Amino acid sequence: MLGTCYGTRKFISVVLMSGHLPTFFLKVLSVDLYAKEITQLAEPMVHADGMEVIMVECLRMKSRWLVRIYIDKDEGVTVDDCARVSDKLGDLLDVHELPPGPYTLEVSSPGLDRPLYRDKDFVKYCGSRVHIRLSEKLEGRREFRGEMVAYEDGEDGKIVVMLVDGRTFRIPRERIVKANLEYAL
Repeated sequence: MLGTCYGTRKFISVVLMSGHLPTFFLKVLSVDLYAKEITQLAEPMVHADGMEVIMVECLRMKSRWLVRIYIDKDEGVTVDDCARVSDKLGDLLDVHELPPGPYTLEVSSPGLDRPLYRDKDFVKYCGSRVHIRLSEKLEGRREFRGEMVAYEDGEDGKIVVMLVDGRTFRIPRERIVKANLEYAL
């Protein structure tokens, strides 16, 4: 049986082959769409203030949403920068009803262990120590800690080249679940 399932936003549609759509699939679908929509709203506003959006996370908690946005600028982000973005973005989210229902908005700098999320983050931090977690094992490992020596094009997409304990690993970008800088004290 074919059917259409509409989410809370009118443009979300999923074609069902048969049976019920698992609720976890609806949650993942809407969380990703809300994060993308929030990013599209936030980027021009943050850019106008001389900063950039590093990453937006949109998580569904038990009774409310958690919207977390990381911002940065060359000279570093101040508490005032975070407060200004929080005020403006909160108003935008309310007007656009994103996410639907109650939410908590967190605005912060990426910190010393900043996430590597965009292609330009991987390029910028080549030569740095990073911690990478994968969706599935590669050569018997899911986690890699070491120096990221390159970020290059491969046959099937981008490749992160890492030096870990004297060994070189070529990690497909699409298998990376989480990547962060590691700082040394």
